[in-house]
Amino acid sequence: MRHEFQPGRLIAGLVLMLAGALFLADATGEAELPWYALPPIVGGGLALAAATGIATMLLRRRRRESGDRTGSDG
Repeated sequence: MRHEFQPGRLIAGLVLMLAGALFLADATGEAELPWYALPPIVGGGLALAAATGIATMLLRRRRRESGDRTGSDG
């Protein structure tokens, strides 16, 4: 592997792609989306991504401190 898997960034990317797809559907007229729908989706998704990133960081730190390297290399 070239780098560690970062699930927080994955969630952030998926949420922003969803928001972009919803915005595109609204712009083309395929969906009728109220103006106040996207900010909670983006904000909630970014908050979920931040919580996931923090949890991942804490789990990796705990694993590194305990000396267990079974999951980081394989």
